[in-house]
Amino acid sequence: MRQNLRPYQADGNLFSSNVDVSTEENLECPFCFSSIDLQLLSGIFWNSDNLQTFLKCRKCRNSFVGYAKQDGSVFRIKELSKGNHKIRDFPPEVEVISPMFVKICSEADFAEQDKLSEICGGGYRKALEFLIKDYLIKKYPEKEVEIKKKFLGNCISEMTENPKVKEIAKRATWLGNDEIHYFRKWEGKDLEDLKRLIEITQHLIALEIQSDKYIGEMENE
Repeated sequence: MRQNLRPYQADGNLFSSNVDVSTEENLECPFCFSSIDLQLLSGIFWNSDNLQTFLKCRKCRNSFVGYAKQDGSVFRIKELSKGNHKIRDFPPEVEVISPMFVKICSEADFAEQDKLSEICGGGYRKALEFLIKDYLIKKYPEKEVEIKKKFLGNCISEMTENPKVKEIAKRATWLGNDEIHYFRKWEGKDLEDLKRLIEITQHLIALEIQSDKYIGEMENE
């Protein structure tokens, strides 16, 4: 999207001529998260190559600020001011067995959206521990006290019977530990890999719960 604008200068006076303003294609409205379709309302130059624009989303009609840098003859909007946090979905089975996982994982996600990149990984690691322990407590309620006291790695290696859950959760734990320790062991992996492994883990757990439900309901022909 490319629009023409006659912005103000920092002193409040109108700029002497119009400028062309465009947006990065991958930007989303910070309120409704739809692909960017903006109405350009006004703008202010803070220096010769730093333009702040006042924008309105044509879909949800919320207003926000766009931060533009000069790119050749065009000022390109590369970043938008904060709006809503994007809410992720969780499998219903996981929401039931581990509401604390959902809460902690959502808070870690919010921290990441706020660009708090050095703390969100630790939050995802904590969320994983609640997911695995709540999953095991559901399977072995008589061992609840033991499970709560056990290290996460031992819970996975000693008590998790589903081989895919065990192997994926083990690797998620490795990457989660990298997020909270001084030294990183898995230099070729990053936060996106951790999030993906946690996502796979929760879906494997949800599939196991669904499978057990149908098997229990239909034991005899």
